[in-house]
Amino acid sequence: MQPTLLILAAGMASRYGSLKQIQQFGPSGETIIDYSIYDAIRAGFGKIVFIIRENFAQEFKEIFEPKLKGRVATDYVYQEMDAFVGDHQVPADRTKPWGTAHAILCAKNAINEPFAVINADDFYGADAFVKMAAFLKGESTTDIYSVVGYELGKTISEHGSVSRGVCAVDGAGFLAEINERTKIYTDNGQIVYENGDGSKHPLAAETPVSMNFWGFDPSVFSLSQDLFNEFLDKNLSNPKAEFFIPIVADEFIRRGKGKVKVLPTSSQWFGVTYKEDAPGVQASLSELVAQGAYPNNLWK
Repeated sequence: MQPTLLILAAGMASRYGSLKQIQQFGPSGETIIDYSIYDAIRAGFGKIVFIIRENFAQEFKEIFEPKLKGRVATDYVYQEMDAFVGDHQVPADRTKPWGTAHAILCAKNAINEPFAVINADDFYGADAFVKMAAFLKGESTTDIYSVVGYELGKTISEHGSVSRGVCAVDGAGFLAEINERTKIYTDNGQIVYENGDGSKHPLAAETPVSMNFWGFDPSVFSLSQDLFNEFLDKNLSNPKAEFFIPIVADEFIRRGKGKVKVLPTSSQWFGVTYKEDAPGVQASLSELVAQGAYPNNLWK
């Protein structure tokens, strides 16, 4: 069975104001999502499921359907505030979506096979898709999930600090724990993370970090539903609280339900954390096209 790729794109309209402004980086106007989908199809993914907000579904489909028709199956899932909340009453002052793990939960009825999850606006590199597809086809079970581990030094922005899930990996290549570090940057040639108290701690360039490229068995949906209920019991009245994927991965390990395999990649990640990152992304893609890694026009 071919695995599915789930793309988290519900936050896009709020970031861009309108989808008409989705940034084009490739030589023929390709977005970062286009490259991810192209890499996924090449690696053997059979279906693409987009998580979006219903209020921009029409606009979104008009951009992606003409390119993908006949190439890969597509489906659309909506992340809305009242989805999967059960008996909980969503507070009137809540404007922020419930987070990335809630987004996955919203795809519960659209996915019945092993699947990967990525962010819409990160460039992950072909190698990561090849490794993830191989894992999902050959190793994925109800008690083994996975995450792609990038080398920290290949995920830093020159234009400010970044947030990364710093992975501790055991001797067998499984995730021991994942710590969200919200302020990582280069300081006098050394990568450091800063704590809330302002103290700085060095990190090696080869430290594995998660860029939200996860591999799951569909069993993750029932676990996510249970954890989301617990999350709402504790955080319903906190308008900023979010239910993130690492929370689910951590509890999966902590509760003895299984293990998360770290799939190391030497791929160079890039994305637009700051608008100053955009020219670099464009230059990197042009270079990959010049090297023959991608065609000049992905969908021609």
